[in-house]
Amino acid sequence: MVEEFVKMTIKTLLIDPITKMPIVVLHQDNQQEKVLPIWVGIFEANAIAVKMENVESPRPMTHDLLRNIFQTLSCPVKRIEINNLKNNTYYANIIIEKAGEELAIDSRPSDAIALALRTESPIFVAQSVLQKAYEHSKSEEGEGGRENELKKWFESLSPENLHKYKM
Repeated sequence: MVEEFVKMTIKTLLIDPITKMPIVVLHQDNQQEKVLPIWVGIFEANAIAVKMENVESPRPMTHDLLRNIFQTLSCPVKRIEINNLKNNTYYANIIIEKAGEELAIDSRPSDAIALALRTESPIFVAQSVLQKAYEHSKSEEGEGGRENELKKWFESLSPENLHKYKM
């Protein structure tokens, strides 16, 4: 069976008001917006924030180095795929093209997202991952679950209040 993927973009990067950990919020715009919050480490969030805010570094940072290596080797990053969720951990692949063939490189989602920003590559999430994330949040928090709570919180943030939680 071929896995179906949903194209998503970064909605924002926030600090969770409860855990004080960074959250990358991916979303899909359609009739019923799908939101996927992914908690990431401080350093990974910083790598994402630096690019989102177009901050230039005097020397290449790790994800800039990866981009430069792929460019130098003529192996463009085609897309990233967040393809699994096991034991509260997301898994991703960086899909590159080498000599006309697509290759998948295992990655943490945060690193893949940071690289996608630098290569302007699309971000895809497996439909099964979205379903597992929804089911997991629902089973952990009861009917409606943490996802509904987070979704309501994300939707309630006005542009004026959003800055309070931004990195």
